[in-house]
Amino acid sequence: MPGSSPREALLEQQELLAKLAPYAAGFYIAGLAEGWPAEETLAYLREVRQLALAAAPGKPLLLYVPQHIPLGMLRDIAAADGWSGVVVGEARHEAGTRCIRVGGVDALAAQLERVRLLRETLGGQSAIVAAGGVQQPLDALELLAAGADSVQLHSGLVYAGPGLPKRINEAIIYDRIRDTAAPPRPSFWSNWGWMYLLGLGMMFGGVLAWLIASTTVLLPYDETFLGVSRSVINRFNGHIIHFMSHDRITLAGTMISIGIFYSQLARHGLQSGLHWARTAVVTSCAVGFSSFFLYLGYGYFDPLHAGVAAVLLPMLLFTLRGLKDYPSRKPPGLRNDSVWRRAQLGQCCFVILGFGLAIGGLTISGVGVTYVFVDTDLTYIGLTAEQLAAWNDRLIPLIAHDRAGFGGALFSLAVAITASALWGVGQGESWLWWTFLWGGLPGFTAGLLIHFHIGYMNFIHLLPVYIAVMLYGIGLYLLYPFLVSRAVKVPA
Repeated sequence: MPGSSPREALLEQQELLAKLAPYAAGFYIAGLAEGWPAEETLAYLREVRQLALAAAPGKPLLLYVPQHIPLGMLRDIAAADGWSGVVVGEARHEAGTRCIRVGGVDALAAQLERVRLLRETLGGQSAIVAAGGVQQPLDALELLAAGADSVQLHSGLVYAGPGLPKRINEAIIYDRIRDTAAPPRPSFWSNWGWMYLLGLGMMFGGVLAWLIASTTVLLPYDETFLGVSRSVINRFNGHIIHFMSHDRITLAGTMISIGIFYSQLARHGLQSGLHWARTAVVTSCAVGFSSFFLYLGYGYFDPLHAGVAAVLLPMLLFTLRGLKDYPSRKPPGLRNDSVWRRAQLGQCCFVILGFGLAIGGLTISGVGVTYVFVDTDLTYIGLTAEQLAAWNDRLIPLIAHDRAGFGGALFSLAVAITASALWGVGQGESWLWWTFLWGGLPGFTAGLLIHFHIGYMNFIHLLPVYIAVMLYGIGLYLLYPFLVSRAVKVPA
């Protein structure tokens, strides 16, 4: 505890070691920052080391050295026998009782100096952990090159965000593999080509659904299920067909968007062995195919929907054969420059967009299998749900089918967008920017144009769409320099 004497600290350490030894893989031993006289500090460290060796025999003991320790003293302490290695702490200074962390170029330079000195003193046997000074991937690479075995993050997670460990790992891996031969790319039919075809199938199905929804709206088996024709429905209420067209066209646009994402993730992600791309498509497909069973909640079995699912499901299963993960061979971003900071805001826009679409999809599906309508829907139609059910008790299950299907598709698209935004944004990944662009256009175009066309212009109803379009546009604008302007070609 702060203010403890060496003797009090020893008792505290003895208790901690006894309780933690069964669980800890090793220990950092601190004591150089307590302000004790040098002789008492060194004696304290020797005694703690003996306590640790007795409490946890065979486990590594690393001496924690604050960065303000003078270099001469650092050399003498590190050279002492019995330590498995040294942890070089992050720079800081005291202002009264408030601890202020120091980052930036000066902190990194001091950290590099100490790591080099320790490596020269300790040789290659002892471990060195650089626990501070890392604000960007380049800092980590420099510390590792200077002799550190590993780096530990502190203030860098505050200033660079939680994605910093991933960026550092990608930079380290790229540094190790860039001069090695790239693995052979899998053939089209081995795995990724099937997902590419699944994406094309979704796009084709979406275009076909759009054409039907903008012309006849109802298919022959829909009319058979209802027991009435489209003309009869129009004579009863002219807004019902328009409302169903609005549901089906938004579904069609979402299907096209999903197809674009799947084909792009297959061609550029699965073919290159990117693990995050596999996670995105498999998770999204699992959601999409599972949403078919929402028909249990609304009591209408769509044979066309079932047929499409039966055709596409084997493509997903063939995709899963022999997939292998490989690191990206594109140079990663190493600096937290203005372009990277701008891209972080763009990435945030797409993550928020993905989560927002997921909430929207779940809400629409939930409404579709329960209440079916929201208040603005019934206001547009001009009838109550009871009046619709009284006129034709099969009309609401058919509308519920469209609503739940759209909600499931929207949630599936949201998963693909969110996974791509969370894990796929990397310097020079221009194909991902074009995927966001072309993958978003069909869904947003369908959602907005059909509302304008049928006159369903309630502001509250369309407000989520307006917000989503705003996030989409701002995200694309902010990501462009990082993803596209810095794109590099990688030899096949």
